[in-house]
Amino acid sequence: MHFTGTVYRNPYWPTWPLLEITQGCTHNKCKFCTMYRDVPFRTSPMEWIEDDLRELAKTDPDARTIQLLSANPLVLSYGKLAPILEMINKYLPKMEYVYLAGRVTDLKNKTVDELKKLKELGMREISLGVESGDDWTLDRINKGYHAAGILEQCRKLEEAGIDYWMTFLNGVAGKEHSREHAINSATIFSQCKPMLVGTGGLTLFPGTPLLEEAERGEFTPLSEKEMLEELKLFVENLTCDCSFITHHTVSGVNLTGPNFLARKEKIVAALDREIKQGDLDHMAAIRANKRSL
Repeated sequence: MHFTGTVYRNPYWPTWPLLEITQGCTHNKCKFCTMYRDVPFRTSPMEWIEDDLRELAKTDPDARTIQLLSANPLVLSYGKLAPILEMINKYLPKMEYVYLAGRVTDLKNKTVDELKKLKELGMREISLGVESGDDWTLDRINKGYHAAGILEQCRKLEEAGIDYWMTFLNGVAGKEHSREHAINSATIFSQCKPMLVGTGGLTLFPGTPLLEEAERGEFTPLSEKEMLEELKLFVENLTCDCSFITHHTVSGVNLTGPNFLARKEKIVAALDREIKQGDLDHMAAIRANKRSL
C-alpha cells in the first residue's frame, strides 16, 4: 500500500481498509495544527491508487466500507473523484460506504448534481473540520472561510442527501472571544443538519502559531474549567438533533451517543458536575501529554 507518511484517520469510522488518494492538506494554514506542515499537497497517481485497490481486492475482497486519506481528499474535483470511486467499485464490488474528510471550501468546486452522482458512487458520509461558526474566531485561526460559507456548502450536502459531520474546537478562541465562539458556533451548527457533531479540546502543540502567540501574550488559553464552561455554553445553545461525541480529552465523563436533543439536559448536567467536582488537574496533565491532534 502507498502510505507516504504518518496516517491520520477518523477513529469513529470503520478503519479498514484505508486508501490514500491525496497527501497533505491544501490549506495547511490553521494556527492550531501542524499535522501536515511539512507535507506538500499532491494527488496520488492513479497508478498508485489502482495498485492499492488490486492489493485490497486480494486481502479484503468483501470490503463494504473504505476510508479515503489524507487530510482533505474531498478537495478533488468531481472529474477526479468520480473515476477514483468508479475504480473502488470495480475492484471492491461489495462497496457500500466511502468515507472521507474535507474542508468547507472543498465543496465549492462541486455542484449539487455532482454531489448526488458521487453519492451514487458510494460517497455517503464526510467529515468537515469546521471548528467554529464565529467569524471573528475563524479569522483568528486562519480557517479561510466564514459562517455564511458553512451554511451555503452544508445546504448543498443536504440537498444531495450526503450525511456529514461537523466539528467544534473547544477553546480555540481563547479567553478573548470564548463566549462568542460557543454561542455563534452553536447558532450556525443548529441551522445545519449534521448527522453528528463532534467536539475536541484545543491543545497548544509545539510549532503551532497559536502556541507562539500564547508565549508572546497575544493569545490567552482557557483553563480546563473554562474549557468545560465554554463547552457547556455550546451544548446549551445547540439545537440540531444529531449524534454527539466528545474527544481530544474535553471531559472526564462520557458524553458520547446518539439522540443529542433527548440527552441534552443530561449532558449539560454532567458538564456542570465536572466544572464543580471534576479532577481538572488530571485533565490538564492528560492534555499536556498529547502529541498530535
